[in-house]
Amino acid sequence: MITLYTFGPAWGLPDPSPFVTKAIVLLKMSGLPFKEDTGGFRKAPRGKLPYIRDKGQVISDSTLIRLHLEQHRQIDFDRGLTAGQRGTAWAAEKLCEDHLYWFLIQVRWLDGDNFERGPASFFKAVPGPLRPIISTIVRRQIRRSLHGQGAGRYTPEERTVLADRALASLSALLADKPYLMGPEPCGADATVFSFVAGALCPVFETPLRDKAKAYPNLVDYRTRLTRQYFPGGGA
Repeated sequence: MITLYTFGPAWGLPDPSPFVTKAIVLLKMSGLPFKEDTGGFRKAPRGKLPYIRDKGQVISDSTLIRLHLEQHRQIDFDRGLTAGQRGTAWAAEKLCEDHLYWFLIQVRWLDGDNFERGPASFFKAVPGPLRPIISTIVRRQIRRSLHGQGAGRYTPEERTVLADRALASLSALLADKPYLMGPEPCGADATVFSFVAGALCPVFETPLRDKAKAYPNLVDYRTRLTRQYFPGGGA
């Protein structure tokens, strides 16, 4: 059985990491038996989650997990799609992972109130006197990453405009379809759902959430896929 290493449900989401949520949905789409383990972060081969253990092989990174399932488990997440549709679906994934992701990180980690509502809980295991020191170091590293990537150089207003452009694009691509590319889910739905759910997370009060709520089809999409893949709740 495949073991998927996760953080576990938090903030009303299946997992606080959209990349972990993506991996969970991909495995559910695959129909393969798997179990979740929330105790693997310290052994994460790339220092991050998710990763899987499949027949003794360790695969880290949600996209590499997908490729592993496609190549070694013969799962075609995009069956029925044309070459053009596969390209569009892949581009939508990367819009989320390489663009929208940075705006989610910024509002969660660098806004003081939102940090206390969410990510601060990650440091509860740290001894009290060290907790503010460690959290400050981590937040400083995140700030540097955002600055290096570029998202940290924008004003809050500019970040909101750019994030909204991404959400508007996803909304236009989804249109009135039940899934991103048509009547059946494809691999990109695992990613887009995870990021839309993250943007709509009620724990964080942000302009990004307000913008996401303004697209009824994205809200309905989040609700529909939550019921399908997480019927017990979690997004």
